[in-house]
Amino acid sequence: MTTIYSANNLIGQKDLDSHTKKQPNTEITSSRKSSMVQDKMRTIRNNNTIETYTVGSYLATRLSQIGLKHHFVVAGDYTLVLLDQLLTNKDMKQICCSNELNCGFSAEGYARAHGAAAAIVTFSVGALSAFDAIGGAYAENLPVILVSGAPNSNDRATEHLLHHTLGTHDFTYQLEMAKKITCAAVTISSAVDAPDKIDYAIRTALRESKPAYIEIACNIASAPCAAPGPISSVINEEPSDTETLQAAVAAAAEFLRTKKKPMLLIGSKLRSADAEQEAIELADALGCSVAVMAAAKSFFPEDHPQFIGIYWGEISAPGAQAIVDWSDGVICIGALFNDYSTVGWTSEQKGAGVLIADPHRVYMEGYDFSRIHLRDFLSGLAHKVEKKEATMVEFARIKTMSPTEIIANPNENLMRVELVRQIRPLITANTTVIAETGDSWFNGMKLNLPGGARFEIEMQWGHIGWSVPASFGYALGAPDRRIIALIGDGAFQLTAQAVGQMIREKLPVIIFLINNHGYTIEVEIHDGPYNNVKNWDYAGLVKVFNAEDGQGLGMRVNNGGELAEAIRVALANHDGPTLIECVIDRDDCTAELISWGHLVAKANGRPPLPQ
Repeated sequence: MTTIYSANNLIGQKDLDSHTKKQPNTEITSSRKSSMVQDKMRTIRNNNTIETYTVGSYLATRLSQIGLKHHFVVAGDYTLVLLDQLLTNKDMKQICCSNELNCGFSAEGYARAHGAAAAIVTFSVGALSAFDAIGGAYAENLPVILVSGAPNSNDRATEHLLHHTLGTHDFTYQLEMAKKITCAAVTISSAVDAPDKIDYAIRTALRESKPAYIEIACNIASAPCAAPGPISSVINEEPSDTETLQAAVAAAAEFLRTKKKPMLLIGSKLRSADAEQEAIELADALGCSVAVMAAAKSFFPEDHPQFIGIYWGEISAPGAQAIVDWSDGVICIGALFNDYSTVGWTSEQKGAGVLIADPHRVYMEGYDFSRIHLRDFLSGLAHKVEKKEATMVEFARIKTMSPTEIIANPNENLMRVELVRQIRPLITANTTVIAETGDSWFNGMKLNLPGGARFEIEMQWGHIGWSVPASFGYALGAPDRRIIALIGDGAFQLTAQAVGQMIREKLPVIIFLINNHGYTIEVEIHDGPYNNVKNWDYAGLVKVFNAEDGQGLGMRVNNGGELAEAIRVALANHDGPTLIECVIDRDDCTAELISWGHLVAKANGRPPLPQ
């Protein structure tokens, strides 16, 4: 099976055309559908063999055809037959999770690494838990397909009360909830309609880069259905509107012509738009400075000569805020402005000197264009602009050299600065750093990434605990990469069971767990006794997850010397995860977190508007 998704992107059109030509012509027309309802089996002839399809195996085939090698599950009686059907597809491995929240976040992490993902849970008690993670996938623009088993289709027309429900006769509440957090939500109670609904949900998720929801009645999963048609009907997207694209490029070129010191600001929606290479193309053509927003760290190469660092208001990298403020034309590419990314609304970009280029829309003062792809716009604009290097010249004048790093006494108590210093050499072009919500965000920003390195953060949804299962899913989706996770102790307690699954799958994830006895990010926004957490023996917990056959490692470090030794051991462990519990002082946090927390608290505390 040709892989449709690579690390983050769909295959190129040439490869797609080649793949499509290999598919047998098995498309089922509407006129044939009614007569085929009478058949007991639906078949597809391929290489002189007959392959039967059920609703469950159809779903498995489509998931495999979009490139998935794994799907994440939590078993439940409404899904058991569906899980059996998914197991018949040998191109995908079924990955069991400890609970539905972890299942959803594991799929979310997998989508970051692999381009798309699937999670399968049971009705109500399973899906409502998974909805938290699916909401995160929606906020973070990730195509996760959530599949829920559902009650027997015959029970919908009866007065039966069923388990795993609200104790009412209305079973539609879950579908209605799903519509709010997905771009497509369908329920399948007829095998005849299953192929069309499955294709619609997956197609929409890939097109919108948002999650989709598929609900399948438990007695329908093994029912025979039509065979899949060509996958091109699912993965092909509509092209940009040609006239609108030309008009948008012309307007943007004129906008830039009138500016003497423009710059580019890269945001987190750049990845979902599949436009990272085109952003580089435009940067090269303009020759201007390029800053990235915190949630887009690594989406523009940090070793590019025009990269000037992270722009995050008053906690930006040295010189970055000054350049943004000095520029007379900011091109915001895939930017997402919220209270966190703007540091309490103190650094939002808007006004006459700002051009916003979103995945399917470009707008600036006096202009608004839609139905165009960001990558087409950036590439087209790159061919229409001239060099505008003023911001690079100014940055060279004002940038400050990084202070010389001081290596701590190896016997002194471990400090955050020393922890970051020792992590830096671990990051290569083949590394992905996953930073949990909290001070790990700000520690992660201090890591310089070589070309090819990736950085993952969940700044829009901001769910503490996300990173543990997301690291698990990411490691499965990118098995050839080194995964380093930076996680706080409070966040770890929410989803710690995912470490057990890392052990089960023998994934060599390296977890730096910061044990400072609480929710440090909340302390800096608004402190109180509710920010304290019960301390755990985090390193010792790995032994619990290992049980009789696991190869995970857990180590506690209190100083720089112990940390260096723990890192050496972690790099040699290829049979499971390594958790390094780093004990630091409660008040040892970044200055950036302190400033950020103060301004976010100020935004949260604004009084109500007059009535």
